Amino acid sequence: MDVPRTTRRRLLQYGAAALPLAALGTALPSTARAASDALRMPAETDLHVRTYMAWPALSSVWGGKLEAVRGDIADVAYAISRFEPVVMLARPGQAADARYRCGRGARHAVDVIEIPVDDLWIRDFGPTFVVAPGALAGVDTRFNGWGKTGTPYAQPYADDAAAAGILLGEYGVRRTVAGFVGEGGSLETDGEGTLLATVSSLVNANRNPGMNQDQVEQALKQALGIDKVLWVPGLAGQDITDCHIDCLARFTAPGKVILDRPGAGADHKWVAVYEETKQVLESATDARGRRLAVTELPGPDRRLIRGGGAEFLSSYTNYYTPNGAVIAPQFGDGYADGLAYTILQAAYPDRQVLQIGIDAIAGGGGGIHCATQSHPAVPPAA
Repeated sequence: MDVPRTTRRRLLQYGAAALPLAALGTALPSTARAASDALRMPAETDLHVRTYMAWPALSSVWGGKLEAVRGDIADVAYAISRFEPVVMLARPGQAADARYRCGRGARHAVDVIEIPVDDLWIRDFGPTFVVAPGALAGVDTRFNGWGKTGTPYAQPYADDAAAAGILLGEYGVRRTVAGFVGEGGSLETDGEGTLLATVSSLVNANRNPGMNQDQVEQALKQALGIDKVLWVPGLAGQDITDCHIDCLARFTAPGKVILDRPGAGADHKWVAVYEETKQVLESATDARGRRLAVTELPGPDRRLIRGGGAEFLSSYTNYYTPNGAVIAPQFGDGYADGLAYTILQAAYPDRQVLQIGIDAIAGGGGGIHCATQSHPAVPPAA
């Protein structure tokens, strides 16, 4: 079930949609209100209508690597378009270039729409969708540039922060505002009420000052329809995201998790994060009381990868699952690339695993999952 596009002007007609969900109350018809009460963040493997991406805009952020990064984004868009439609957000003055670079086409065309953005990390600044039978809403998680204002990681984010609301208005999707500040990359769910998250990226004064872990957890549950949050410690201050979960651990199915294990040459601090996370996951139960089956996904030998630098994200775990596929990175370590393919294919036996090079994106500290956001299909009404 698709939602027809609308013009930005229509955003003004969704004034109530900019309120937190709980504040809508009797403004909704009784049938819609009942559906809204059950809204829940779906698993990424659920059926999608489309994938959203963003065209990197600023040379002040990427310097001389901007064109290479755009090339990687075009490659990712092409790969995904083999399986489902892709919508690329781009600044009006850059939309023509984005259309040209993404115009190869596969099974589906890449549709470029003119919405101002600063960077490519739409997983973090785009809306996080929640669904129920016959219902859909987009949660604005109040992106604040990862809380990095005044730090060496700071970069412009005003356009990114506004993009979620504009995008939802374009597609006529009701917008709700989260009671926490965070990013989509900090949220990983099994679609059955269990959320994985790092303490370091959400229970952090740079996003949620004055909120303790219990308060952040309650805000997550309310905004995303979550029953149980599995917290892992993470690590604050060592990367721009403060250790997002989507580079560390992912649900492959309810009760099943893939855990990133740093490869040879990785910094010892990330090895410690992996060890702490493994200990938590192996002793945890999900919202339905199941113990988690944990599969390790070893990273490449950092001495063998094509890219380099301290910020280079050599995590196979930052993959994306469009309809019928797994789009994953490959880094140039032939053995590790092949092993990652084998592990992912075993974890997703009904999907086609496709690996692509993303050295320029990875050099900026992100990956394929960071550069994508799924628009889920609305489940049929009961």
